Amino acid sequence: MQIVIIGSGVAGVSFAEKYRSLSADDEITLVTREHDGYYSRPLLSRGFSKADIEQSIILKPFDKLRENNIDVLCGVEVTAINRADKTVAINGSCQEKELHYDKLILAQGSSAFIPPPFRPYEKLFFCLNSLVDLKALRKFRQGFLSQNQRPDWAIVGGGLIGCEVASDLAAAGDKVTLFHAMDRLMERQLVADDSALLLKVLQDSGVKVLLNQAVQEFIKEEDKVCVRTEVTAEFDGLIVACGFKPRTELAELAGLEIGRGIKVNQYLQTSDESIYALGDVAELPNGKLYAFILPIRNQALWLAEFLAGQKQDFWTPPFFTTKAKVHGFEAVHPYNV
Repeated sequence: MQIVIIGSGVAGVSFAEKYRSLSADDEITLVTREHDGYYSRPLLSRGFSKADIEQSIILKPFDKLRENNIDVLCGVEVTAINRADKTVAINGSCQEKELHYDKLILAQGSSAFIPPPFRPYEKLFFCLNSLVDLKALRKFRQGFLSQNQRPDWAIVGGGLIGCEVASDLAAAGDKVTLFHAMDRLMERQLVADDSALLLKVLQDSGVKVLLNQAVQEFIKEEDKVCVRTEVTAEFDGLIVACGFKPRTELAELAGLEIGRGIKVNQYLQTSDESIYALGDVAELPNGKLYAFILPIRNQALWLAEFLAGQKQDFWTPPFFTTKAKVHGFEAVHPYNV
């Protein structure tokens, strides 16, 4: 059997390694746009206070997967899924132009969500959704450090990622202003009391937090970027952290059923019986996306066992909790997940 996996995050790599341990003979090909290896996405938001992050974030080089008889095509973009002949079209440095599959695993994860009003200004801000993003941010920041200066940052978005990045930049010694549209931080995950505690922790660390902010536009002025709300303030760097968007484009072009994510049944099977989805992109029948490390890895291991004939019952989410990586913050109440 030929299995093709799209994506080299925790979903794709966990599935590939588990399935290989259960089947020595089936062909496994993992296709990824990444070059650096399998890395820890949760550590991206600690990318400023850790000096060796670009090395320590790598959990496994792609050559280690290849040693386990998993064919990894890196730096490759999948451009189409052709369901009729069970192939995926690819574009990259490899020689193949298409790959045949018997089973296709969609594990592309998510991209940063850019609110529509911000999209005309994309050249003016950073996001933090990949190691490539982190390297660009670190390079920009290093330009200031090499001149014995500290950049002055604006972060738009007071959800999980925005608060984590604000905290880490402040811990690294930078000046940070956090803009949030709502009246409290991380309102989707935290109860009001914990939001208030988080606000105090960030403020005590030196982060300026502005709530109820309707950001209207961004303006480039020489070497500064301006954030306009009711007033206009200028900064050295700008990060937009407004959540994530499952990468459903390929599936949609292939005619698979799409909702918030790629719709799957309780066996993680899409509307095509030969195609499965894992992780951020998979929308379960209850309408939920389980975009957290523990359930994603659990999905991947379960699906490997299911396709190897070792599981028969459908996938059920494990009990899990999440935690904001904000320096000095511990929520009193359980997170909403």
